[in-house]
Amino acid sequence: MFDSALLKAPIRMHLINFKELSGKDLNALVDLGIETKKNPKKYIKILEGRSSALIFQKTSTRTRVSFEVAMTQLGGHALFIDWRTTNFALADITDELQYLSRNVDCIMARLLYNSDLLKMVKASKVPVINGCDEMYHPSQALADLITIKEKMGKLKGTKIVYIGVHNNVTNSLIEGCTKTEVKITTVTPIFNEAARDKELLAEAKKTGLWLSTLDVKKAVSDADFVYTDTWIDMEYFTDPKFANEKDRRIKIMMPFQINTELLKNSNAYIMHDMPIHRGYEISSDAIENPKAVIYEQAENRLHSAKAIFLKLMGS
Repeated sequence: MFDSALLKAPIRMHLINFKELSGKDLNALVDLGIETKKNPKKYIKILEGRSSALIFQKTSTRTRVSFEVAMTQLGGHALFIDWRTTNFALADITDELQYLSRNVDCIMARLLYNSDLLKMVKASKVPVINGCDEMYHPSQALADLITIKEKMGKLKGTKIVYIGVHNNVTNSLIEGCTKTEVKITTVTPIFNEAARDKELLAEAKKTGLWLSTLDVKKAVSDADFVYTDTWIDMEYFTDPKFANEKDRRIKIMMPFQINTELLKNSNAYIMHDMPIHRGYEISSDAIENPKAVIYEQAENRLHSAKAIFLKLMGS
């Protein structure tokens, strides 16, 4: 049963990652996302008259669509801001945020660097949401947890295996899972050093809920969910300057591709946060597998965004 009182007490002012949230907070946020999905008409006008700026330095499909549609369906207004066509590309971030935050009720920023996001947080007069940077992707992890709970009816005790490069998504997934008592195993032959957060990983290890291994077949044998992500950041996938690194990663990672052979003795649901590079981190047959919940997972980005907006704006 959803507790409507959850709406009355906003979480910390900003959502950069899950470090400031307790397990109870995060479980409540998951439940709020599920509630907005089940009963959308209850929330049609709840943010009427409010606006959120959506700043994009990185390319985006799901983050832009989910946050923009979320504000519309909640009765508010979403203002899309392209980094390259505004003065964010020319001026000091702090100055621009001092101005912008005087005009809107919330800011979602999808940036290349966490350090720039933290500058925004320091300068802003309104809540700032991390829409993805090189270290964290909390709105994606929240959508993942919503998906897990929808399929399993619970979070605690569920087993998920993440296979791929250790990146920003991995960090937020580890943090989100361990705080909600989901057992997570990561199979990550490559570690993206830009995403390394020793504090986050140390805290996760203390819980006993996070394991790391390279034995991918053993890892998936009893998994409830098997999850993967792109091996190359989307902004570098077609960049000729990244070609050598792309080739190196593909050679290392191909034995860890999610495909029918890997999953032949598994009954796990298949997850991918998208965008998908078919034939690389996941095969087409795995995407079309009846156990794949990839598009439901992507749809839940909308409900994740709604839950974040509602909690941060205290509605």
